Amino acid sequence: MFGTRLRLFRLCGIPINVDPSWLIIFALLGWTLADFFADAVPGLEPAVSWTFGLGTALLFFTCIVLHELGHALVARSTGIPIRGITLFLFGGVAEMESEPPSAGKEFFMAIGGPVVSALLAVGCWALGVFGTQSGWERAVVVMFFYLAYINTALLVFNMVPAFPLDGGRVLRSALWAATGSLRKATRWAALGGQGFAWLLIGIGAINFLTGNPVGGMWLALIGLFLNGAARSSYQSVLIRQALEGEPVRRFMNTEPVMVPPDVGLGEWVEKYVYRQHHKAFPVVSGGRLEGIVTTQALSDIPRSEWGRHTVGEVMVRDLDAVTIGPATDALEALEKMQRTGSSRLLVVEGDRLLGIVSLKDLLRFLDLKLELEGEASEPRAQSPAQWPETSRREEHALR
Repeated sequence: MFGTRLRLFRLCGIPINVDPSWLIIFALLGWTLADFFADAVPGLEPAVSWTFGLGTALLFFTCIVLHELGHALVARSTGIPIRGITLFLFGGVAEMESEPPSAGKEFFMAIGGPVVSALLAVGCWALGVFGTQSGWERAVVVMFFYLAYINTALLVFNMVPAFPLDGGRVLRSALWAATGSLRKATRWAALGGQGFAWLLIGIGAINFLTGNPVGGMWLALIGLFLNGAARSSYQSVLIRQALEGEPVRRFMNTEPVMVPPDVGLGEWVEKYVYRQHHKAFPVVSGGRLEGIVTTQALSDIPRSEWGRHTVGEVMVRDLDAVTIGPATDALEALEKMQRTGSSRLLVVEGDRLLGIVSLKDLLRFLDLKLELEGEASEPRAQSPAQWPETSRREEHALR
């Protein structure tokens, strides 16, 4: 979901990050608000209008961070680790390591953000009411009234019972409590979210065709984002329930192709890489795992010199990032693949290589398990590399 992120600061021990896409909406909002202040407060100097416009935009996103912090603090109190809060094009997201453990905790986590937004709306309205109505100080009053309005509007929008909006999570908690099944609750809540998303897309199309192209495109984009988020959220629950508790020893390849450390690089490429079509191979000597060699090691060595170097010279000896134990949970293995960017992990016990588990192995096991358990017709995630991301995140659009 996110690429490179800029770390801003830590709040209550939680990292606050910014995705580059956030700069787009910040600039557009600041520009729009500068014009708004120029119209709302006649006689305001252009430089002052821009100052208030950008300042109000910054305060607005501060409100978003506080909203997400409400979710994050409640989640952390239930034992769910928080990776951070990130601002991006559509608002903000609190990145959580797992789903809530119960329907009740889901409810309190979902309502934590809206409670913060409600308090912010009331507080900003009170500051506006008691502010000065004359001169340039009127711009401060306008700013607080705007923040009260926007926090109220976002509170109402987010409480729509459409997953993964906060209202959709409240709905899921109620369905979860009623059915006792997180999967069923997520499915119905996600269908509601997709229905609302298509409604927004339809309204956006009407606006686009009736003379409001910018507003129409924005509504359509929000709808597309919500539709994708609802689908991926349901898929992540399916994946988590299918893989959680399954040790990798059940489906690892117990006969991996191993490379001796004294093999020349040229021979390794010809006899192993080209024949096996893998980019990484474990290096084993005398039954002991020595390291791992990848095709990336060839990037700094001219082809003409491959024969002068051996696998043992270029292999990676630090294996912590690419090794797991045979009893490791399959879901944990999948998440480790995502964190490290590796599609294959070495299954080890001490210094012995027991096998290799790959993303393809996880895919095959997942498909088979869903089919045998009657879930063959359920939608699959479009990109397996994104599964761990969606399973750890609580999506919040336009905050």
